[in-house]
Parts: sequence; C-alpha cells; structure tokens
Amino acid sequence: MQGQVFVQVFSRACANTCGFQQHKMDSVTRPELFDFHGISMTHYFTDNWENIQNFQARSDDILIATYPKAGTTWISYILDLLYFGQTSPERQTSLPIYNRVPFLEIAIPGLDSGKDLADKLPTTPRLIKTHLPVQLVPKSFWEHNCRIVYVARNAKDNMVSFFHFDRMNGVQPEAGDWIDYFLRFLKGKMVFGSWYDHVNGWWKKKQTYSNLHYMFYEDLIEDTGREIDKVCSFLGLSPSAEEKKNITSQVQFDNMKNNKMANYSTLQVLDFKICPFMRKGKVGDWKNHFTVGQSEYFDEDYKNRMKDPTLQFRTEI
Repeated sequence: MQGQVFVQVFSRACANTCGFQQHKMDSVTRPELFDFHGISMTHYFTDNWENIQNFQARSDDILIATYPKAGTTWISYILDLLYFGQTSPERQTSLPIYNRVPFLEIAIPGLDSGKDLADKLPTTPRLIKTHLPVQLVPKSFWEHNCRIVYVARNAKDNMVSFFHFDRMNGVQPEAGDWIDYFLRFLKGKMVFGSWYDHVNGWWKKKQTYSNLHYMFYEDLIEDTGREIDKVCSFLGLSPSAEEKKNITSQVQFDNMKNNKMANYSTLQVLDFKICPFMRKGKVGDWKNHFTVGQSEYFDEDYKNRMKDPTLQFRTEI
C-alpha cells in the first residue's frame, strides 16, 4: 500500500492497543473476498491485473515474495540497507519503506498503483515486493531470471499476525472473531489464498529455479546476522564487517518498530489505535491465542496437509 491512502475517522479510542476488541472504521469500506484464479483475493489486488501480468521485469530486479505477515517489511528493509544504506543514506530518513520497495499488485483508486511505482523506481537494482502465490507471478520475472528472496513463517504465528493485521487494516476484509478467523485460515479463505499452498508452491519452485533464496522467519529471529550473511552470499554482496553490524542493529525489531520510515505509521489506512503494524515480532506468540483444543486441531490438519518432509517449520525456538 502506497502513500497517503485514506483519512479515517475512528468511532472510539482504544485503550489497549493489542486487545481483541473490534473497532469500526467509519470512512473505509472493507473489501469482500472472492475467488480469483483459484485463490481468495480482493479487488485491491485484481483491479489492475492485466497491467500487473504485463509488468516488464529487468534482469537485475530483485523480487521479495512472502505470504502476508511473514517478514516482508523486515527482509525489504534488510535488502534496502544492503544496497543503498551507504550510497543513499537520505532514503532512510525521508522515504518510507513502502515507497522504496513497492507492492507490485496493489491498486487503490486515486493513487499510483504498485506496478506504476515499480516502473518509476530510480534504483538499480529495483526492489519489488509481492504476496502473489508462485503461479501468479508475472512471467517476465522468470524470463529475465530475476533473483527472488522468499520468506516463510510458521503457520501458527503467521495466522496470529495476519489476524491482528486484518483487525487494524482498513483495506483488508473484516477479521471477525478469533475462532472464525482460525477456521478461515485453515480453509485458505484469506487474501492471497492458502498459507499451505503458498509456502509449498514457492518451495517446490525452489527445486527447479536456482535464483530463488528461500528463508525462514524463525531463522531470522534466531540469528539475524547469520541470515544476512546467507542473503549476501546469494546476491553476491560483500558488506564490510562494520556495515553488516550496523545493518543488523538497524533491523532489530524494536528499532524498526520505532522507525517511522519502517513501521508504516505514516499510512492512515492502518489504525494504530487497534494495534501497531509491527506488533511483537516473536516466535511462539501463537501460544497466547490458540486454546489447547485449537492447537491439537491445527496440528492434525497440518500433519495431513504438509506432505513434503523437506519443508520443515519451527513453532518455537
């Protein structure tokens, strides 16, 4: 989502920014989900579909791909600092991350679409983000053999983060209550479809597409510096020890949460009175939301659907 979106009037204040109460957003019409090429979507991501599919990637573009709320902003910020932190330091204080790394498929009436913003990027390489499942990525990225960084997050924490995001984001469908949300997530009735299909589809692509680096959110939490080293190796970057130390420090959760150029607080469509965009950034927060019964039900469903033994997630570290 790009730039100034909507001016919202909130009907009531929220004393507890991460409570479970739902709040009415008076000036935003929440979109409805519908089936689109076999996945659940909303019109904000399909209205500009022909132009998105015709997007002309360049061979040096870097595509950042994730399921929503799986570390997109985190890896976007890491890559932006790696490429431009030294050469264009003014970007870090004047340009929000969502303008530095456009969201390719978003199209909000009256604003530049993500596709147009990507076309206008002056940087080399261009950093572009997407939440599209692998089968819907514009073909030019594959034709130009673009480098792709994919970040996956364990399903339990991903669900919790997505739930709170949907509560506070006026251009997402209503979250509803936790129990209904839990069941919708398992059914894949989420914007961008099923978590299972998303992470598995990209993992399968990794086996045949060598320019895809598949990362795990939990690994980034466990040792950010180590994972930055792996990304640098994939991208052919060689930052100095001091640069890497500075980047690792800047991308720690609390530092990003307090950084207005990284924390999305300049987007009026997000209701920070309900919850911040960057909420906790931890592994295992699902334990504060799942009942014992829900966890057991989820685990059984997970066991039946995650058939590839080479794709393993951690729900705690």
